[in-house]
Amino acid sequence: MSPPAGAPSAAGLTELIDVPGGSTVLGAEDAYPEEAPRRTTTIAAFRLEQHPVTVAQFAAFVADTGHRTRAERTPTAAELPGVPARRRLPGGLVFVPSAGPVPLDDWRRWWRFVPGASWHHPLGPLAGLDAREAMPDHPVVQVCAEDAEAYAAWAGRRLPTAGELEHAARADGPDTRYPWGEQAEPGRFERATTWRGAFPWQEARFTDPADHRRHGWVGTTPVGATPHNPWGLLDLIGNVWEWTSTPARPARAAAGRAPAGCCAPAGEPGRTAPRVVKGGSHLCAPEYCERYRPAALQTPDADTASTHIGFRCAL
Repeated sequence: MSPPAGAPSAAGLTELIDVPGGSTVLGAEDAYPEEAPRRTTTIAAFRLEQHPVTVAQFAAFVADTGHRTRAERTPTAAELPGVPARRRLPGGLVFVPSAGPVPLDDWRRWWRFVPGASWHHPLGPLAGLDAREAMPDHPVVQVCAEDAEAYAAWAGRRLPTAGELEHAARADGPDTRYPWGEQAEPGRFERATTWRGAFPWQEARFTDPADHRRHGWVGTTPVGATPHNPWGLLDLIGNVWEWTSTPARPARAAAGRAPAGCCAPAGEPGRTAPRVVKGGSHLCAPEYCERYRPAALQTPDADTASTHIGFRCAL
């Protein structure tokens, strides 16, 4: 497939890695209900971008097309039926660490809807952080599924399926709980950007735990900050959740497990249908959200914009 007119040269896009096809195990039966059933399927060979789309790459797309993301547009009454105009504000979900330990049974204790939050001001315009200047090599966030699809179309590519990302994360390795084996530690911290500390208030990557409360907190790392997998792919586990083209399906009930939306909270009633995201993020913590595994997934509404969801393209 050739890039459409106006798309960037190949040099401006992420390198595509050849992912061999084959039989692969998807899903899990011993974790969260939305991951079931565990099954074996065949994935056709495809090509996948080496890393998530970065802020700089998304900025080039916006400069070329004038695209305005969903988070930058005021929702219409049709998009949010029953919601008064004063509450229909552009913006996105921002992770705000708590001041200390809190019960982990309500995501509202650490998520806030921030008016004006966008891909270039992921914490909101008042936070003073411009991602284009401060973090151009980080994965772009505060993008909805439609924004990811618009970028992919501009690049002459597409969003991967959930099965493709899970297959790529396993990289034809042993059928283990994590890509690197059965144990989460110590390899998890060496190979993926995930939460290191007491969630949701203390992150060990900060020398002063209060820094991210004083200055605003974006826990992503530059693409390539952790090692590539055996197929040369980066950040398929951790850093940011990644949008896929796969619609959500009903989850099976399972007593005693965390709700499907614990890390990727759903939006207002009546919003767009849920979409699968894969890979986990920098907010995945072992005591709360053990989703830094190939089988893990979440199902946020397709119009959800947040500080921990990005994307990459396939071909």
